[in-house]
Formats: sequence, C-alpha cells, structure tokens
Amino acid sequence: MPHNDNQVKLKLLKIDINKIQKAMEDVSRDAFDYFLDLETGEVITVSVDVLEKAEDSLYKTYDEPITDEKEVEEFDMPEWVEKEVELAIKIFSDEGRYLRIPERESKEAYGLMEEFTESVTELHPHDELLSALGSPNAFSRFKKALSDFPSYKEKWFAFNARAMKKTINDWLASIEIKPEQGYY
Repeated sequence: MPHNDNQVKLKLLKIDINKIQKAMEDVSRDAFDYFLDLETGEVITVSVDVLEKAEDSLYKTYDEPITDEKEVEEFDMPEWVEKEVELAIKIFSDEGRYLRIPERESKEAYGLMEEFTESVTELHPHDELLSALGSPNAFSRFKKALSDFPSYKEKWFAFNARAMKKTINDWLASIEIKPEQGYY
C-alpha cells in the first residue's frame, strides 16, 4: 500500500484513560496539576500547594530560583518535598517530553449534562435534573440531584465516561498519540 505523506503517524503509548479523565475533570486545579509524559504515557500529578511552599522557601534563601536538580539536593528540605520539586523541575526543564493535560471545557460538560437530562424519560428525575441545570451552581446541583436517583447516577457515569473517552482520544490524536490496545 503506498504511503500517504499527509497521514500523521501516531505514536503508540500505554495510556491510562481513567487518569486522564480524572485530570481533565479537575477543572479548578487548585490542589494538583497534571502532565502527560510523552515518552512513557504516564500521567504525572504535581501538588500545587507543595510546589508553591517549596518555591517560597527557595526564594527566601536564593536570589534566583533553583532550576536544577543538583541545587535542589543542596537545599535542606524534607525528602518528600525534594522529590516533588525535582519532578517539577524535570517537567518544566525537559521541553517536549511533558505536556500539561488540559481541563475539560465547562460548556462541553454542561452540554453533556443537558443531553443526558433530555434522555431521562421518567418525569421526576428529569424535572429534578432540569431544575438543577437552570440554577446557580448547576454542576454541583446536578450531582446532588443525581444522588437521589442511584440508577440514573450510574447511567450518568457511563454516559459521561463514553463522552470523555472520545474527548480524550481526540486530544491524544491532536498531539499525535494513540493509546495501545488494552490500556484505555
């Protein structure tokens, strides 16, 4: 079969779709941020709080930020903080190897909640979900409304997971990665 130069060759990686879904659904990113290792497919979670505290203490000691692992080893800090700082330095210094996993668009998530609600045929759950969507704090109200209807909560999780799998596969394809069979 002739090779088409317009076709992009996707890199096969062992990808944990569930971890990427968790990362994309953490839209606040106030506790953690997430990166994909483009060589191994590993999802790396970095604590925002620890990094900010480490950065604050590093700046108090040095005029310039520490940007290399040897300097981190010379700075006296707990081992668990040191390992996290070393990981962050590795992520930010090895350009091209790590890519920040984007947050899920809120309008996409809201659209899915609307689509799911329209698929609910029982009047009471449908009305409760519709009311939640029309209120302030629609996302948390939607989750609370679902908690009153366990069978619909399970259906929502399955519906959302299917949609997220497509979103994740589209994102991975956009960065020229394809999950290996059996790893998503």
